[in-house]
Amino acid sequence: MSPHILALDVAGAPHRWINVRSAAHYYATDMIAWAIGTNEFVLHGGTQRSTGVQSTICASSIIAIKGKDFMVRHFNQVPTLTKEMLVARDRYTCAYCAQRFRFDQLDMEHIVPSSKGGEDSWMNLVTACKACNNRKADRTPETANMKLHYVPYVPNRYEAFILSNRKILADQMEFLLQGVPKNSRMHLAT
Repeated sequence: MSPHILALDVAGAPHRWINVRSAAHYYATDMIAWAIGTNEFVLHGGTQRSTGVQSTICASSIIAIKGKDFMVRHFNQVPTLTKEMLVARDRYTCAYCAQRFRFDQLDMEHIVPSSKGGEDSWMNLVTACKACNNRKADRTPETANMKLHYVPYVPNRYEAFILSNRKILADQMEFLLQGVPKNSRMHLAT
C-alpha cells in the first residue's frame, strides 16, 4: 500500500487523506489550488496515438484542492473516537502500569466507569492493558489505588490526521506538526 496524499482546503487546513488515483483526478480536472509537498508520485496514463507520448501526472504529497466541497466547515470539531485513534493517542501505553503493548493487548478503559456515569469521551477514556483493566474493575483510579501515568486529552484536527495514518511521509508530518500544540505528546514522538 502506497502512502496517501494529504489533501488540504485552499486555506491550508487538513481535509482528508486521499490515494494517488484520487489526486490524479484533481490534477486532471484542474482542481489543485497549490501544492507544497516535497515528495512526488508519478502516474503514467495512456499513450497518445498521434505523438506516441505517454501521459504522466506528477502528484505532490501535500495538495490544496479548490472548491466548496473542500472547505473545512467545522475546524474545531472533535475527532471521532475509535479504539485505533485512542491507542494511537496513548502511544500503545497502558495508563496504569505505563508499559507498552500491542494493539490487541489493550482495552479502552473508562477512568470514571460507565456504571458511575462515566462517558465514552476522549477525556474519560485511556488505554489499559487487560491485567490493569481487570484490576481496576468497576472503580475509579482513586478507589482502586491506581495512578494514571498520563492525562487524557482531546486531539486537535492536526493530531487527528497524524493519529489516523500510519504511513505519513516526512514532509506531511512536518506540515501537520505545525498545527499541533507545543505541549502535545505528538512532539515527543518526533
